[in-house]
Amino acid sequence: MPRSRLPSSGDGARVPVALSTASVYPEGVAAGFEIAAELGYDGVELMIWTDPVSQDPRTVERLAHRHGVPVLAVHAPCLAVTQRVWGADPVARLRRTVETAARLGARTVVVHPPFRWQRRYADVFADEVARAGEQHGVALPVENMFPVSRGGISTVPYAPGHDPTGVGFDAYTLDLSHTAAAGVDALELMARMGPALRHLHLTDGTGAPRDEHLVPGRGNQPCAEVCETLAGGGFARAGGVAVLEVSTRRCRTRDERTGLLAESLLFARLHLAPTVPVREPVAHRR
Repeated sequence: MPRSRLPSSGDGARVPVALSTASVYPEGVAAGFEIAAELGYDGVELMIWTDPVSQDPRTVERLAHRHGVPVLAVHAPCLAVTQRVWGADPVARLRRTVETAARLGARTVVVHPPFRWQRRYADVFADEVARAGEQHGVALPVENMFPVSRGGISTVPYAPGHDPTGVGFDAYTLDLSHTAAAGVDALELMARMGPALRHLHLTDGTGAPRDEHLVPGRGNQPCAEVCETLAGGGFARAGGVAVLEVSTRRCRTRDERTGLLAESLLFARLHLAPTVPVREPVAHRR
């Protein structure tokens, strides 16, 4: 597979920045690789969903080689609209996603907590996540989610809840659009995740009760503070990746879409840059 074009920082502590292929919707996976290569992202996070290309590892491999952009992470098909992708069994979908990630050379599979109606899946979810990681050497960071509001009524469709730290997992994904929609303090959630934070969905939200996925810096989430905290080195050394997962579905042209994703990348590069300690000048002896 293609290697990341990320320059070395000496101690190997620079955080890779990837583009989620969901960020180019309604364009497809191929456009995600094209734009990531054009803008200089370090890789992509492959969102597996209804786009047939996303479900075909051989085609994805060809795109990665053609554009010189590696797949750094794979997002399992656990959205409401992807419940029939790769069959109706959520355990089988998860296992197939892990196998796909291993084939593509990705070290991370992003997963959501089970929906409440997936009772059997919820019963085995934690064990399945641990087993998949042990067998394939792939991390499965569980993502924080948010309540769903309809008609003024707020419900939590996830079991046992939208905050995975309440259960406790070996690895977490922090999504900053989801913290906004949930009304959760992102910095406090990041602190609860601690060293188990292995993946970042860098995006933004205003606090509206919906998943906005704004360009970072355009909402009210502490995107800069989160990035600057993770830039210290431990996150990258543990295999952490920052993924721009932003909505560009209202863009009317490719140029408009590329502009938003270029702005997002610039934000990430600026705030994830490792700080260099300032050394006091050495006084010369006379």
